[in-house]
Amino acid sequence: MAVNNERAKAIRWIQAQMADYGLTLEDLDASGCFEPPPPPPPSPPPPVVCYRNAEGLSWDGQGEMPSWLKRAVNAGLSLEFYRIR
Repeated sequence: MAVNNERAKAIRWIQAQMADYGLTLEDLDASGCFEPPPPPPPSPPPPVVCYRNAEGLSWDGQGEMPSWLKRAVNAGLSLEFYRIR
């Protein structure tokens, strides 16, 4: 019931604004008010995972090397060991 009351209140407000500014439905239609909104821009593709460990932690090779991979390399493991082929 509250939704119907709010809707009716919104309609009355719009009608009052249209009367105040001398607008008609034709004016609103001509200005594009009733056209559907443009589609959202496409999302960027997800980063490609290049390196992954057994726990599922991954790195795309961009930016600073993550701490889990730094520790492994510093411990003597090869970076190529974690490369996904």
